[in-house]
Order: sequence, then structure tokens, then C-alpha cells
Amino acid sequence: MDDIRDRVLGTNLAESDGMDWEHEVSTDATLAGELVAEQFEEWSRLPVIHVDAVSTDNDIYRLGDHLALRLPRRGSAVAAIDKEHTWLPRLAASLPLKIPLPIARGQPSRGYPFPWSVVEWLDGAPVGAVDAKDSSNIAYDLARFILALHGNDAAGGPVAGEHNHWRGAPLNALDVELRRRFTLMADIPDIGEIIAAWERGLAVDVWAGPLVWVHGDLKGSNLLLRNEALHGVLDWGLTGVGDPACDLSAAWSLFRGNARAAFREAVEVDNATWARGRAWALIEGVLALSYYRGRQEDLAQAGRRVLDQVLADERD
Repeated sequence: MDDIRDRVLGTNLAESDGMDWEHEVSTDATLAGELVAEQFEEWSRLPVIHVDAVSTDNDIYRLGDHLALRLPRRGSAVAAIDKEHTWLPRLAASLPLKIPLPIARGQPSRGYPFPWSVVEWLDGAPVGAVDAKDSSNIAYDLARFILALHGNDAAGGPVAGEHNHWRGAPLNALDVELRRRFTLMADIPDIGEIIAAWERGLAVDVWAGPLVWVHGDLKGSNLLLRNEALHGVLDWGLTGVGDPACDLSAAWSLFRGNARAAFREAVEVDNATWARGRAWALIEGVLALSYYRGRQEDLAQAGRRVLDQVLADERD
């Protein structure tokens, strides 16, 4: 495992193409239905309905009552399909919440250039659509899920890197990219405080334990509620093997006060891991605010709110 950790520590986000996106492919329900009818006759009569989901990489369609389609919008999102088909069935049995297991793999056709997936449809309302900031019950449910995921055998898993936007890599692997983002945010009044918080995160001890499975994107829109309890976890495109701290960013993006305290107690992490988790929340806020300003203001403001929580916690 030490040689794997050395490989991660030797990476740098600046060596990749960063986090900006190349040209996207457009899809619609008609195309999705044609792909299904051509490649999966058994589902050809099921209705195909576009899902208005918060997804940066895929277009999502519901297929009948029990299935969904994930159609990548860009080439960089294709790697997630192979990863999900390989690993999600192996992880699912040990997890206390439902995950959208892959059912079938579609092929490029009809002018659509990428492989695509048929997955299980999970019912529920996104946590992002409700007020979860004071919910200790949701905090405990999420902590229980994280502990179960991190407890899986990570041998052979995909080490954090470009394939999952470096979720779970050491924080210094993202330093060059964060510095570039700071220049794009130079007009923000508290940018100096944001930079100082990031530098404090970089100074925290790196993860010295075994690398673990991480989800990498535990935001509210990827967490489903049913009967006021967490029911499912969506969008495993950023999963990989690395530092468990990246999955703790939900403490600042979702929870406040007593709920955050309940989450911290339940995940049972040391102070350094908690501090790195706060730095991952800062990364989440910086990337969202710097990229979406002037494009999608709702997502930009979501990033701003995460940064506000991080800075407030740093001041306490």
C-alpha cells in the first residue's frame, strides 16, 4: 500500500487538464429512447423521461418505473462507466444505504459518441431539497454510510487521480489548481481569508493510514431521503481509493451546529482528518464559486455558502 500512497503523493492536478470541461454533447429523451430500442429490445416499450437532476457529467433519464439511463455529456465522464460497472456490485452488499447498481452497458450509436449505462432507479427526495442543517438523524445516517464504505477492502481499487478529479488525493495535489482559482476570485472581499484557510489545511498532517474507498461527491443532490431518513446515495463517478477526509466535506456543506457535532462524533476521526475534511469543503466551495459565477448563479451561491461555513468554523 505504501507504493500506492507514494504514487498519489507524487501527482499534481496541474499535470492534468484541470477541472474545466471540454465541449459537451447534447442529448434528449428521443435519442435516449432510440438508443434503448436499438440495443435493449426488452426495454424498448418503456417510457423514457428526462430527469431534471443536478448532474455536471451526465444526462439522466428515467426508463419505466425501475430503471434509469446515464448518458455522459463529455468524454472525460466515460471512465466512470467502467469504474461503476466493475466496483459498485462489489461495494453494495456492505453498505447500509441503496446505491444505483449498473444493470447494462450501452454502446455509441445514432450519432451519440459515448458508452452509456442502464442503472437501477432509486426513489427519494434529494437532501438538497430539504433543510438538513439541523438534522442529527441525517448526520448519523450519513456517518454510518461513510464508515461502512471506508471499511471495504480497497485492494486493487482505482487510486485517486484524474479519473475522479483527485478526490482522496493529498491536498497538495490540488494546490496549483486552487491557486489558479484564487486569481479568478481576486475581487471577492474575503479572498485573503479563504487563501489563509487553505494554507492552514495544507499544513495539516497528511493521511498516514491505509487508503480507503471514498465516494468523493457526498453533496445534498446525491443523497436521497425517504420517510425522513437517508435512503440512497447517487452518482459514483468520483469514487476511488484515497484519504477518507474528502468524504467529510458534507459536515460543512450540509450540517450546522448540533448536526455537525453529531456527524463528527459518529465518524470517529482524529483532529487532522477532520481538518483535512474542512479543507476539502473549502475546495468544493472554491471550485463551485470560481467556475459557476456568471454561468449558474444557484450553484455559485451554493459554493459561497460552503465557504462561509468553513470560514466561520475556522474563526471559532
